[in-house]
Amino acid sequence: MATLGAVMALPFPPNDQVDRTAEEQRRAITFSGFYAALWMVDMDLAEVCHPYIATVNAERRLKPNLFAGPPAQVISAPGADIAILTRGASQAPEFVLAINPDPQRPATMPAHTVLPEINRTGALSNASERIEAGDMIRLSPGEAKVFRFLPAPFIRRGSRKTPPPDRLRAVGDRIAIESVSPTVDGGHFPARCIAGGMFRVEANIVGDGHGRLQADLLWRAADKEAWDRVPMEALVNDQYVASFPLTRVGRHLFTIEAWHDPFATLLEDIAKKRGAELAVTVEIEEAVKLIRTTGNAKFTTLIQALDTATPEDQLERLAKPEIAAAMRYARQDHLVRLDPARPVEAERMAAGFASWYELFPRSQSGDPARHGTFRDVIARLPAIRAMGFDTLYFPPIHPIGRIHRKGRNNTLTSGPADPGSPYAIGSDEGGHDAIHPALGNFEEFQLLCSAAAKEGMEIALDFAIQCAPDHPWVREHPEWFEWRPDGTIRYAENPPKRYEDIVNVAFYAPKAVPSLWNALRDVVLFWVKQGVRIFRVDNPHTKPLPFWEWLIDDIHTRTPDVIFLAEAFTRPTMMYRLAKIGFSQSYTYFTWRNTKQELISYFTEVSQAPVADFFRPHLFVNTPDINPFFLQQGGRPAFLIRAALATTLSGLWGMYSGFELCEARALPGREEYLDSEKYQIRSWDWDQPGNIIAEITRLNEIRKANPALHSHRGLQFLNCSSDAIIYYSKTSPDGRNTVLVAVNLDPSHAFDAEIEIPLWRFGLPDDASIGVEDLVHSQPFVWHGKRQRIWLDPTGLPFAIWRLDPAARISS
Repeated sequence: MATLGAVMALPFPPNDQVDRTAEEQRRAITFSGFYAALWMVDMDLAEVCHPYIATVNAERRLKPNLFAGPPAQVISAPGADIAILTRGASQAPEFVLAINPDPQRPATMPAHTVLPEINRTGALSNASERIEAGDMIRLSPGEAKVFRFLPAPFIRRGSRKTPPPDRLRAVGDRIAIESVSPTVDGGHFPARCIAGGMFRVEANIVGDGHGRLQADLLWRAADKEAWDRVPMEALVNDQYVASFPLTRVGRHLFTIEAWHDPFATLLEDIAKKRGAELAVTVEIEEAVKLIRTTGNAKFTTLIQALDTATPEDQLERLAKPEIAAAMRYARQDHLVRLDPARPVEAERMAAGFASWYELFPRSQSGDPARHGTFRDVIARLPAIRAMGFDTLYFPPIHPIGRIHRKGRNNTLTSGPADPGSPYAIGSDEGGHDAIHPALGNFEEFQLLCSAAAKEGMEIALDFAIQCAPDHPWVREHPEWFEWRPDGTIRYAENPPKRYEDIVNVAFYAPKAVPSLWNALRDVVLFWVKQGVRIFRVDNPHTKPLPFWEWLIDDIHTRTPDVIFLAEAFTRPTMMYRLAKIGFSQSYTYFTWRNTKQELISYFTEVSQAPVADFFRPHLFVNTPDINPFFLQQGGRPAFLIRAALATTLSGLWGMYSGFELCEARALPGREEYLDSEKYQIRSWDWDQPGNIIAEITRLNEIRKANPALHSHRGLQFLNCSSDAIIYYSKTSPDGRNTVLVAVNLDPSHAFDAEIEIPLWRFGLPDDASIGVEDLVHSQPFVWHGKRQRIWLDPTGLPFAIWRLDPAARISS
């Protein structure tokens, strides 16, 4: 219509007989007067709404040229709660109309959803209000409001103009090194890896122009000054990659250098021009000149030969790989270096691949009436090692407090024979640097460590920063605790759990820094001197992050091979922060991830970058504190399901003794064990019927034999037709070992499913054959085609594990 003439707007149709409310009349008048160049009002309406009409006309007279133009533009989305129209230039409108089309309900709209559509930042203003980004536009039922748009001034950086380029600024950084990985928080924290392997670095390196870029990866151990280097390989889209070996345990640093290589650029130009049958005489002369200007004596013979050679002979000599390699560093134009260098923490194998077995030493006597000893534990070592475990973990082995000692099943009163909770550390017999007398002495502890080492096992201790009320520190260092007005110390709580037999130290008490921090550090150093190199840390998320960062750094400065496991069942961001500041491993949410989608979602997150670059999940199937409902309700098949998942999804897994016996008796309605070993001495029949010792042993054998299962990385979930069966592959870093795992997650029902074999990874078509080995039963066979059917019955074995052998397909 606007192309035919000016648009006229009427608030209501001529001779309108409908009764209108005052708000409807005002809205219609506002819209008509705002929207069109011409507007007309019925005489009867003019008499009733004369003051409001006069206001609208007054606004129009102030901007006659504005309202003489095209109709207002609607900038709100169709169906929006508030309709927004603008008048004026599209880049800077002068008026904004907001209308609530609903006569029954009020409407709101965030201003930040409107202002960007106006193409300028600023504010909406009228006589009664000013609305900016972050505010809300609020309209009562059927209300219309007109605002003036007040544009905000642009932000100008500095009052002076940018100075003209000098030579230094003009050259600048013509090459950019970006998206460097693995990098944790921009290099503030180290990436984690296992010593003895290769550390792969990727980066995007981009430079202006068409010149050939070269890049080197440089690395060194933190105690060395000189850098080693290796050329980076150019892939696609400016991506470069290289790897370096981690030959020692401890901190490493790496950086990247990049530069324009004029000699390589010339060779590429020569090749392109020759391909187009163009003359390259000048380019050959330039290449010879570059070699000559290096002043390198090793090029003397080459230069003499080039001076007398024909152009074809010159090209042949210049194109030799050894010449390009020698010229790679001859002139490094526009050289840049990644700064600061990125840290890498290379740890020993046990930090990423280990099978943990947890037990209470006091329950190893075989008689609940007799306190177990270290010698009793030594007698159990062969059986534990035979199951395939390499790390033996003890809850605290220190003296146990007597004040407020807990009784059986966490009761608040204890009898004379009740041993108490080992987490109530300290008594008159000593604190964190003492051994419970009933367990033995330090000489016997050393015998245990030696016996474990002979079995190929390592001892891990619990580092629990908490004290019984009669811990020596409470008496000797009252300044390390927070005292209440009545002279008592608040006992520990983790709602809804309460620990009446435990008090916590106060890390920031007036006299706690540095004395308390040093004392706790010295506890770790004390046990390191006793030969312990692995510490499971109890609830580290409830202690200060700066403390852990300081303590772990201090310990690693002295003894880099010490491993810390964080027992932190808390928010993911806190778990990840603990890993960043030094914890090699962490407990996880695996304990409560039971469905297929829960498992896929969680392990996709922790097995891929960026999380996998610093966080290692340690999959405990149970703990003395956690008797999962899944195990309580699922019987023996549930234990097999969780064991199969834990042993194959991560390089780190653990179980608390009794799991192999399918022990799941619980306090009613709670994930806690009935007659828990935390509060009493237990004895076990290790040969009782229904145990899963053979299955656990086989799972650990499979883990050890297949490098693909030595890490949480290399995981990919694959297509499976059943929601009850989870199906995934694990592949070793070198790609030579691929394991497939299928687990029926339902402990009560058998399921079949169609699965896809990842033939594409080996460059095979969908109908190809491939060699396979059933690792559980040690049976080789051949699969034909990528689609196969499986049947998993939890009454027999709810899981299957296969190793793919593409070479075997030829001979089978």
